[in-house]
Amino acid sequence: MIIGTAGHIDHGKTTLVKALTGVDCDRLKEEKARGITLDLGYAYTPLPAGGTLGFIDVPGHEKLIHNMLAGATGIDFALLVIAADDGPMPQTREHLDIVELLGIRQGAVALTKIDAVSPERLAQAKAEIADLLAGTALAEAPLFPVAAVTGQGIAALRAHLDRMAAEIGERTRQGGFRLAIDRCFTLSGAGTVVTGTAFSGMVKAGDPLLLSPPGKTVRVRSLRVQDTAAESGHAGQRIALALAGIEKSEIDRGMWLLAPVLHAPTRRFDATLRVLPGQPPLKHWTQVHLHLGAEDVPARIALLGADEIPPGGEHWAQITLERDIGALAGDRFILRDAAARHTIGGGRVLDIFSPTRKKRSPERLAMLAALADDNPASALQLATSQQAGGIDLDTYALNRNLDTATLHAIAGELGLKRVGTTAFSAAHWQGLEDRLLAALAAEHERAPDMPGVERDRLRRLTQPALARPAFDTLLASPLADGRIAQTNAWLHLPEHRVQMAAGDRDLWQTLKPLLDAAPYAPPRVRDIAKATGVGEDAVRALLKRVARMGEAYPVAHDHYFTAAAVADLARRVATINQRDGMVRAAPLRDEIGGGRKVAIHILEFFDRIGYTRRVRDTHVLRGNPEQFGS
Repeated sequence: MIIGTAGHIDHGKTTLVKALTGVDCDRLKEEKARGITLDLGYAYTPLPAGGTLGFIDVPGHEKLIHNMLAGATGIDFALLVIAADDGPMPQTREHLDIVELLGIRQGAVALTKIDAVSPERLAQAKAEIADLLAGTALAEAPLFPVAAVTGQGIAALRAHLDRMAAEIGERTRQGGFRLAIDRCFTLSGAGTVVTGTAFSGMVKAGDPLLLSPPGKTVRVRSLRVQDTAAESGHAGQRIALALAGIEKSEIDRGMWLLAPVLHAPTRRFDATLRVLPGQPPLKHWTQVHLHLGAEDVPARIALLGADEIPPGGEHWAQITLERDIGALAGDRFILRDAAARHTIGGGRVLDIFSPTRKKRSPERLAMLAALADDNPASALQLATSQQAGGIDLDTYALNRNLDTATLHAIAGELGLKRVGTTAFSAAHWQGLEDRLLAALAAEHERAPDMPGVERDRLRRLTQPALARPAFDTLLASPLADGRIAQTNAWLHLPEHRVQMAAGDRDLWQTLKPLLDAAPYAPPRVRDIAKATGVGEDAVRALLKRVARMGEAYPVAHDHYFTAAAVADLARRVATINQRDGMVRAAPLRDEIGGGRKVAIHILEFFDRIGYTRRVRDTHVLRGNPEQFGS
């Protein structure tokens, strides 16, 4: 369990931690000289049942709230420290607000310096604290009167903390590893070392991690967990990581160490926001300071579906940041005013892939409500019902840091149709199949003289946003059970027939042998006309009609290849792509013989019809050879 202190300056937080652990958290010379805490301090002490209790001691000065916030995020238990002589003070209240906004629900109150006040003042201080905590998450938190210097009451407080550590237990280790960096230094023999609280997942020596947002790859040389050498660490622990592959100068407080798959820096996310009572209404496009993890970054608030959030109110917002930060759904954050003088509210990240369009639509606001549900199935179910083109599961899992097993379990529970990393609701998948058949029937009615529809055109008619692998899967079932037939590259309903006119058939039988004689470099229209004595216009018109029947393809201007030749070329291109990872003109030329110019024309033809995709001077396979039939 990680305990974070909270409270006003000079109320004895550091002295109390030393009494509980024996560790002086003031490590800086300036702190010892001035007698006040300036930055985060850390202390660790063994638990009776095994394990370690960790303390983060935060500064209490109003000008050091940014340092306090860097340590407060990620704690499990708040120890609110209030001096009996002063009672609750301004930073007591602000720290308590921060504890609430961060969603910390477990805590205790240490009423310090009881040896310096009268019994009457002690009773008055207790009453003031009860008033302060009324209506907050710590309203029922136990209060422990203590005198840290003499040790009075320390044993009872320590016993309570030990019990709470056993009750709270360890955090779940699900998801990829994330650690918010709050300190970085160089240590002789270890090199660059970072420390922070692990938000999720596990890490062990030798693991590759990624420094985010910069995107720098590092390797874990060794680690210490709760100030003890260890082979591995996990969520909810304070961890120090010695890193290989990076210098201290490349790391700043506020960065993250992540499992590489979780690297998704963002400058915009959607969230739910709450404004503290007593603060002015939060208006649209207000400038703020946002604190998330150990980061502090200027930001602006775009309210979604409201003009302002009243004091004590809560609403949806899209937050635009001045620079990239690391964030995932579920992360808590704090908002302070533009001058960083006081805390105005806070909230929880819902979606780091927030849209730029229709962000205030009823559908989007409904999605934010689903994303706010702790059950990840709620948002996935709504998303798949909203989007006929399917939901990318990798993106959804990344946003919520879901591991593969959890994601598959949710998809199975919801009965989703999965194609690769895309998921569809059962209703939408059936709807897509209905639209596929309807689109094919409509095309037959529109163009009865056409043999059918090309695969990629049918995909666009069905659902333009549908990825090709998903469309291929959608098409596979009606192809297999005979509801759709394929003739060469044409898809059609089984009953749809187009017959070539008798005159065209006879002329085609005369011309086709010329194309078959040189399948990969057939003669052009003018050459066919010269060889047969048939007029050039007549040859051209026939080949256009034959192409509409699917028995030939216009690979280049006035240059037609037979359907069999194109099917064979498609298979050869697929083979080269599988071997080399892409296709160039030269290997295809070597494969089929002939000139490089013809090979270029063939690849450009495949690009045009969507079978391949041009990538600089190469071509990458997009379709599959089966779309050209046999």
